Amino acid sequence: MSFKVIVDSCGELTPEMKADARFESAALTLMVGGEEIVDDETFDQAEFLRKVAACPECPKSACPSPERYQEAFLGEEEHLYAVTLSAELSGSYNSAVLGKSLALEKHPEKKIHVFNSRSASVGETLIAKKIAECEEKGMSFSRVVDTVEKYIDSQVTYFVLENLETLRKNGRLSKVKAFVASALKIKPVMGSTPEGTICQLDQARGINKALVKMVDYIVSGAENTENKVLAISHCNCRERAEMVRDAILEKIQVKDTILLDTAGVSSMYANDGGVIVVL
Repeated sequence: MSFKVIVDSCGELTPEMKADARFESAALTLMVGGEEIVDDETFDQAEFLRKVAACPECPKSACPSPERYQEAFLGEEEHLYAVTLSAELSGSYNSAVLGKSLALEKHPEKKIHVFNSRSASVGETLIAKKIAECEEKGMSFSRVVDTVEKYIDSQVTYFVLENLETLRKNGRLSKVKAFVASALKIKPVMGSTPEGTICQLDQARGINKALVKMVDYIVSGAENTENKVLAISHCNCRERAEMVRDAILEKIQVKDTILLDTAGVSSMYANDGGVIVVL
């Protein structure tokens, strides 16, 4: 069966996925001050981080329109899937669901499913790759959906932030708490909940200690890792991401690893120096 996977741009595509016509990115729009930045192949991470640091306002994002998803769903492929940023963090999932409804009004025979990743960044990447893996095995549409939904249930996302400014600017961290955390060099260790929200797992004084704690959480919660892919994305800190990868691989075995730079939306959330891990 022919298929296509549309991934909103919070999910980074590997070079191989970018070269594969079966994968497509639906760009979100980022807003820094009064400027709009499209999160597509033109995104410049370094310039974006400079603008965010210079702007007193919190950067924001706007999800792809339902019409953008509808357009993607009207392709010739027999099976069409979308993978979106957690519905608890963005309107992208609801937009894709509406786009699906619009597409089915014109072509009710189409088989379309929208996956709420309940994650972000490389969590979406892994889900898109899982869809392709299932399709390549010749699974039926309904079996692909069931298999991938179970895979999403098993995923956990972890991240450590070097810079707390975005959390402060968007009100998730008070000015006083942000100041104290910065003065004491306290770094939060964050994770995803089963519902796709964000929770703080722990904290440590200094980025390296926080990364060690994150690795411990990942390893202690890992099961059947020999058949899993370890995915890591980073915002402007490749050496740090490689250090985290190597520390994890010293303690567990995995099927494969992926290491990617964050694209626009993930760069906005992670901010300069952030590391995201999904297993």
